[in-house]
Amino acid sequence: MNSDEQLDALASHLDARRAAILRRWRAAVDLDAELTTASALSRAQFYDHIPEVLDAFERKLSAQRRRDEVAAERDQKESAAGHGLQRWHQGYQQREVMREWSHLHLCLVDELESYAAANPGLEADVMPAARRALAQLCSDGVCESAAQYARLKQIEASGRVRDLESALAQLNELERRRLELWREAAHDLHGNLGVVKNATAVLNHEPVPEPIRGETMTLLRAGVAALQTLLDDLTTLARLEAGYEQRKLQRFDVGATLKALCKNMEPLAVERGLFLKTEGPDTLRVEGDAAKIQRIAQNLLLNALKYTERGGVKVTWEENATVDQERWALCVEDTGSGFQDGSVPALARALKAATEEAQSVEEKAGDASAQAEAAPTLPSQSTHRPDNQAPGEGIGLSIVKRLCELLDASLELATGPGQGSTFRVIFPRRY
Repeated sequence: MNSDEQLDALASHLDARRAAILRRWRAAVDLDAELTTASALSRAQFYDHIPEVLDAFERKLSAQRRRDEVAAERDQKESAAGHGLQRWHQGYQQREVMREWSHLHLCLVDELESYAAANPGLEADVMPAARRALAQLCSDGVCESAAQYARLKQIEASGRVRDLESALAQLNELERRRLELWREAAHDLHGNLGVVKNATAVLNHEPVPEPIRGETMTLLRAGVAALQTLLDDLTTLARLEAGYEQRKLQRFDVGATLKALCKNMEPLAVERGLFLKTEGPDTLRVEGDAAKIQRIAQNLLLNALKYTERGGVKVTWEENATVDQERWALCVEDTGSGFQDGSVPALARALKAATEEAQSVEEKAGDASAQAEAAPTLPSQSTHRPDNQAPGEGIGLSIVKRLCELLDASLELATGPGQGSTFRVIFPRRY
């Protein structure tokens, strides 16, 4: 056989060894003490786009024409980028993704060396070409995954900029109303120039008519409360991104925790004229960080109540065991208008795209036992977002995403035409 035929035979050999290569890769990751997120994934979720990456690699090895090789390289990069997006969705840190690529590289190097040792009659240029193609494969994987992370970081950052702009607009509105107050006081002063005592009394005790004063004080209190919440959220997010927050694992009853949280949130739902339903076992003992899991549920619930005009919110929790591991899931479903218009937050768009991509990969994997069903959604009862609610990103969602990464949990967003939105978080039941 000539070199092209021998490369084609090598590609066929790698295809036949695919299952063994993937198993060795996962085993290597499982033995890496610095990689913890993978243990929470099913087999199909873990392999993700890598089979497609290997398909492109094998096509590149067996390419008979330059056009085929270029197409294989393009598919290889696209699949690697998709893998990076999916790992972000599954809560991986960027360093974890890089280490996974390193383990895959080493597994493929071992496979090539074993093949070369078993086939001493190969042409001199066959194995160098294969090693070069492998180096290109892993280089593309690392670069495209890193590029996806950089893009998603930029999306989150742009969302925070919009939040800060919104806060600044609130401050400007408060300043405008304050100036209006002083203009009214000045008007009263000009109307009472002849009586200094009365003018002094107006300035000191009754600077403006009570309706305007009351309205301004209400606006001021609401603005200060909103800014305090914003500053608290920014502080929390900064601590998460700086790595100051650590998970504190313990065994606890997450069912009781979530029931108590929803009970405390009922008055807010009633105030907005919405229902708040719960569904889940009264007792569900898991291992995890109780405070951070409660913060995730609280942020998602507040977000759902805030952006639902009519209907309400349903919070569910359940066990989610598969062949590969034990997990549990938290769902927050609302009857809002969903994410369908031009005001869709960028981070929400990225989550929705990653969720759909994950479902597509699991369907292609064909392993029904390892797949998680799509998150349920409620019919929409809202025609639009409430007029008094801006469609901004909200730091709350970024905090949820960071907390999910810290807890090795995946975050999904399901929504569609005529449907509300569902955020689902899938946690490991044990670490």
